[in-house]
Amino acid sequence: MQDNQQSTDTASRTPGRAPRILITGSNGQVGSELKALFGKEEAFETFFLDRKQLPLEQTLIIQDILGMYEPDIIIHAAAYTAVDKAESEPELADAVNHLATEEIAQYCRLHGAKLLAISTDYVFDGHSSEPLKEDAPTAPLNCYGLTKWKGEQAIQKWAPESIIIRTSWVYSAYGNNFVKTMVRLLHEREELSVVHDQIGSPTHARDLAQAIIAIIKTDKWHPGIYHYSNEGQLSWYDFAVKIQELIGTTCRVTPIPTSQYPTPAKRPAYSLLDKSKIKRTFNVRVPFWLDSLTEMIALEH
Repeated sequence: MQDNQQSTDTASRTPGRAPRILITGSNGQVGSELKALFGKEEAFETFFLDRKQLPLEQTLIIQDILGMYEPDIIIHAAAYTAVDKAESEPELADAVNHLATEEIAQYCRLHGAKLLAISTDYVFDGHSSEPLKEDAPTAPLNCYGLTKWKGEQAIQKWAPESIIIRTSWVYSAYGNNFVKTMVRLLHEREELSVVHDQIGSPTHARDLAQAIIAIIKTDKWHPGIYHYSNEGQLSWYDFAVKIQELIGTTCRVTPIPTSQYPTPAKRPAYSLLDKSKIKRTFNVRVPFWLDSLTEMIALEH
């Protein structure tokens, strides 16, 4: 999709009424952080829907449910994120990540709502050798990445005025993620092997949530695809080593190639995202990965 450089008002709504924002995936990592941060914002009326309130796999009822809230803006943070399990549940993954997203995009088009949706670095094949810009060729390696890419395509077709933010390696104090798994295993084991040849950058979900709110609070809405992860470049092994240093266990962390850690879903070997566009367009702050990790570990311990 060609980025629409013409800005539009953030939300069209009844005069005098606060912008009404609906957030999907309220119990997920980004959704949970948004819930915590929006609790400090008084300028918006917010609705947080979990998988029970908005069952994305039941695509036929999605638009009716959204209509009950009449949102001005939808932040679509919900997704099927079990990357390996998606290989054996392709229809469910497609329903949640693609078909449900299409329904949400269609609702926004029909009712004049704005859409900000979260996507993934897994839309890329991992063959790049330099940070990936938004217009880099997409070629998903696994079912999860394919369903998220199809979701992007549906948004671009039905709601081209939307904002799509691709992110990577998300972690937080909420839900299941690499950092929390590593903390547990580093306390339980004497030795741990971690892949060293997959390169990218992690994203603290709170940083991404803060960026999303900053975008929502701007006076103008700039449609298009954007990339957001924390600054810096590292491997999963580097990530694990730093977690081990921060929590102070004696577990020995050993680097291994991807070939020694086979998984049902292939992972991109390189998916470092170029953040220059989102910083330039919205003037958002992008913290360095180690600063955010250190902050999260300190709060948890």
